[in-house]
Amino acid sequence: MCDIEEATNQLLDVNLHENQRSVQVTESDLTSESELLVTIGATVPTGFEQTAADEVREKLGSPCKISRDRGKIYFVISLESLAQVHGLRSVDNLFVVVQEFQDYQFKKTKEEVLKDFEDLAGKLPWSNPLKVWKINDSIKKKKAKRKKINQNSSKGKINNGQEVKIDQRNDKKDFTSHALDYHILDYYENPAIKEEVSTLVGDDLASCKDETDESSKEEIEPQVLKFRVTCNRAGEKHCFTSNEAARDFGGAVQDYFKWKADMTNFDVEVLLNIHDNEVIVGIALTEESLHRRNITHFGPTTLRSTLAYGMLRLCDPLPYDIIVDPMCGTGAIPIEGATEWSDCFHIAGDNNPLAVNRAANNIASLLTKSQIKEGKPSWGLPIDAVQWDICNLPLRTGSVDIIVTDLPFGKRIGSKKRNWNLYPACLREMSRVCTPTTGRAVLLTQDTKCFTKALSGMRHVWRKVDTVWVNVGGLRAAVYVLLRTPEAFVHPSEQDGERGTLW
Repeated sequence: MCDIEEATNQLLDVNLHENQRSVQVTESDLTSESELLVTIGATVPTGFEQTAADEVREKLGSPCKISRDRGKIYFVISLESLAQVHGLRSVDNLFVVVQEFQDYQFKKTKEEVLKDFEDLAGKLPWSNPLKVWKINDSIKKKKAKRKKINQNSSKGKINNGQEVKIDQRNDKKDFTSHALDYHILDYYENPAIKEEVSTLVGDDLASCKDETDESSKEEIEPQVLKFRVTCNRAGEKHCFTSNEAARDFGGAVQDYFKWKADMTNFDVEVLLNIHDNEVIVGIALTEESLHRRNITHFGPTTLRSTLAYGMLRLCDPLPYDIIVDPMCGTGAIPIEGATEWSDCFHIAGDNNPLAVNRAANNIASLLTKSQIKEGKPSWGLPIDAVQWDICNLPLRTGSVDIIVTDLPFGKRIGSKKRNWNLYPACLREMSRVCTPTTGRAVLLTQDTKCFTKALSGMRHVWRKVDTVWVNVGGLRAAVYVLLRTPEAFVHPSEQDGERGTLW
């Protein structure tokens, strides 16, 4: 029995209606539950919709549709793939789709539209999406409990990479339990160990049968869920506001399920997404954005991990590539790279000692997290941090395969005026360390005017391949994908000497 099956058994307590009927799930229903197909919606960094869709197809093997509403994608999965969805690196938030209306016919007056929203609540197919929410909620609780246990036990297990022998019997018992938990998680990610996991889970259930029975009894007790409705609306032809739609639709949902409304401490978040004539009703599967996964020490301009992942995918890293972020800040890009592309080596550098310190702390936190997960000291990560001058990198000429960085916008850090000198110097030094012909660079900036001017003077060493427009903290920014030309780097002083001989 896996987490999905165990969570499915908890559907005995799906009390959704006023009469609080319990759904009896038999052993023969488990297969049909795991094979249930549901539509998942995901919010992604604006501009990286195609990158996210490619990741879904690559990791889940599911067809993916990019929404007309920028920053959203939709794909169909079976219920047994639900845990894998949370492992996607390019998505911010997840929700299960209750129903989609591609061409919703709004009435002419506000009163009629809001009345239609009220009537809609009782007509929607809530059953399967709520099953998905219930199972997802069970998985989240297990992960939170496991994380808390691991954090407490790691204090006695790992101390600067060495095991501390304190109450060895209890530690061994805890480690066995934690190893089992991670095998269960790996069940979704690595089907090859399915048989092994089934044996482990079977043994664990046999030894903990009494505890499971007691917890099941507690969960069967009726409970009133708390909920809220969030309306996300885009379009100019609507005669109602987002608050009005959420208020009336939420009132109808409350009447239908007899749930309790709570705007802050809620169990279920119902989503009402409206984009022009497209209306999608969903149930949120994430409480906070998945981009908050690697960074523990934040700086003034910390890049989101999902955006960092999208930038790294654009440069298509290959095994054994040397990937450098010469202006790393808190290290979001190289840390994301070391997590997802562990067969490459990642270097995080910055001229600011505070930034380098934050990056080093974030790397240390990631290493500790890896040690806790494995339950033993780790061999380390393919990443390092160093302080340097972006215009004079301590790297050999042509020694770097990929450069990925977030250039200063000239707002919170630096200034637009300084960028006019900084950008050309950066591009010149990057062209020196980057391998001719095969070297790539993916650079993010909001100061597109300055960057375009700087790039125009470096076309002999850099060729622009693509430009992806993204939204960064409400600012319209560009991600430039550059390819290093075959031309060898020539130092400016040598160029001046050549010009002198010619004249």
